Amino acid sequence: MSGKQIKLFLVDGTPGGLTTAEITNWTGHVLTASRSDVAELLRRDEASRTGVYLLLGEDSDASGGTQCYVGETDSITDRIKQHLRDKDWWDRVVVITSKDENLTKSHVRYLESRLISLAHQAARVSLSNGTAPPESRLPEADRSDMDYFVSQLQIVLPVLGVNAIRTRPAPAMPDGSPTADASPVFSLVNKRTGTDAKAQVIDGEFTLLAGSRVVSAWTATGTAESTQRAYAGYRAQHDRLVADGSIEVTDGVGVTTRDLVFGSPSTAGAVAIGRSCNGRISWFTDDGIQFGAWEARGVE
Repeated sequence: MSGKQIKLFLVDGTPGGLTTAEITNWTGHVLTASRSDVAELLRRDEASRTGVYLLLGEDSDASGGTQCYVGETDSITDRIKQHLRDKDWWDRVVVITSKDENLTKSHVRYLESRLISLAHQAARVSLSNGTAPPESRLPEADRSDMDYFVSQLQIVLPVLGVNAIRTRPAPAMPDGSPTADASPVFSLVNKRTGTDAKAQVIDGEFTLLAGSRVVSAWTATGTAESTQRAYAGYRAQHDRLVADGSIEVTDGVGVTTRDLVFGSPSTAGAVAIGRSCNGRISWFTDDGIQFGAWEARGVE
């Protein structure tokens, strides 16, 4: 894959403030701000344009700990003012417009539908949209342009820390060998718990693969206060994945129904076997290589 140059501009010079993002030779423009900086965002020219937007807020009960709303509008300013009045859960907004101001109502309706569809597919956030609008009818050339537009959003949004539409890249080759952006497949097997989990590093993220056999419930306990806190976090993750159907429990056995992204191999391992573990020494390739050894490959 060829490289991409993404230009970030911190409008007020602070990393948590109003930020713009662009990709060289792409007509799209992304603007993000915290809720406390919305007044500054609404004073900008982009806020008067036709575009799509994402509202984001922390929610411990949501997928990935984030609640998200996707919308489209002819006037960003008017719509965001409305959401300041009727939605109090969000604390960040992402505004997506075009530098050449060529996005029409039909274009943004198409984009809204595609973003909602991708968010459902990625399953990294909980969408608060009540419905999934159908894609608007566009000429073939316009659809192609908007699909390219979305593909660029899938690159620039994660750079801003927004993973709502970050889907898994192409799967492994038919012979089981990994693609260029994926690691070998690692296994974690525990006969006592019945665990037989598979994972890969895909696009830089440790991913527990669909079809992995994991514990049906978290049962480990600890005496130390720090251990209890860690166990409570793991248990909450496991319970949430069971509740939203990501882990399907049948006859006391849990099976992952989709690829699940974790912040570390240790967290993935803990959810898989029902107790804390050191992921760098617990996951192995079929050739017996520990994850930690593979991770340090080529360092010498």
